[in-house]
Amino acid sequence: MNTKSVSKFLKENTMTFALVIVIIFFAFGTGGKILLPQNINNLFSQNGYVFILATGMLLCILTGGNIDLAVGSVVCFCGGIGAVMMDKGISGFLAFIVMMLVGTAIGVFQGFWIAYMNVPPFIVTLAGMYAFRGLSNVVLNGYSIGVGDKVFLDVFGGGADCYIPDFIGKGSGFNITCMIAGILVVAVMVVMNMKAWIRRRMNGYKTDSAAAEVGKLVVLSAVILYLTWNLSRYKGIPTVLLWILGTLLIYHYITQKTAIGRYLYAVGGNRKATELSGVDTKKVFFIAYTNMGFLTGLAGVLTLARAMQGNPTFGQGYEMDAIAACFIGGASAYGGIGTIPGMFIGAILLGVINQGMSIMGVSSNYQSVVKGLVLLVAVMFDVISKKKE
Repeated sequence: MNTKSVSKFLKENTMTFALVIVIIFFAFGTGGKILLPQNINNLFSQNGYVFILATGMLLCILTGGNIDLAVGSVVCFCGGIGAVMMDKGISGFLAFIVMMLVGTAIGVFQGFWIAYMNVPPFIVTLAGMYAFRGLSNVVLNGYSIGVGDKVFLDVFGGGADCYIPDFIGKGSGFNITCMIAGILVVAVMVVMNMKAWIRRRMNGYKTDSAAAEVGKLVVLSAVILYLTWNLSRYKGIPTVLLWILGTLLIYHYITQKTAIGRYLYAVGGNRKATELSGVDTKKVFFIAYTNMGFLTGLAGVLTLARAMQGNPTFGQGYEMDAIAACFIGGASAYGGIGTIPGMFIGAILLGVINQGMSIMGVSSNYQSVVKGLVLLVAVMFDVISKKKE
């Protein structure tokens, strides 16, 4: 590899290296506690809302660095509606449907003002942040409302039984089903990536060398198997992880393989040029914010199940975690640049920082300082990169 290739490789994987360094730091700082199976499980369970919200936030950012400040309040509002419904004896399934519809409807409402009335996204979503926080208090009447629907809690990740059962090694203390699932995921990933690499090579596209491709797959496979092994030593696959992975896979496909995905990147790259090429950019903005509302509804479901109650204070700061995960994961503050895998790394990095500092007993105030500095460094890196280009 020449110097230019090495420089490109380092630039594309900066946050991955940063994540590895942070994990090593906290592994020593916590005496290895952060790598315990239970803490690895909690990393996903406690941050489920970040992965879901950051997925939707990335699509908004792609349109030109736009964000949605209302997501935290909408999560609380949707969760409050679900809690009240189940408290009145309505089934968890129906409550789930209503929460998703409410989240989507809010996305449609905000998307209309942004896309077709040309009101700046910052103003529309700032108004939403205040309005839906107030409505959350109205719905919950200022009190917490518990959720006792066991099926709802188990399916969406609340309670002690929200794990995929071990169908093979019952009672062995090691979840064999989880381990087999991890091996199958690795096998599928390797086959699909190698087929794609061979196809690009045969069609004359520029690709990484065979050694680089194999090395990347070996590292990814090792990480997946390590995580799976640790989850198998605890309780297995938490149901919330299935919702996270399902969302990430679907939206990775949407952003990379569909027309609307290409339009999102095009609008963020140059809106006027995209309009001149015949793309309805207003529709692209509308879809981005409608989708954000849909995923906010899902985040509300997961938050409600995790906490096992609706609370007027839930969702505070969620929008900042989602935005930070996107920018730390490589999304450009100017729009048009960012990927789902990058956002995933950014969310993991935030989760590791939160968890590591909590285990070390660092004050929540200093945790916020550290997250702020990490976000600033990530955005500075993007700005400096743009100037060099």
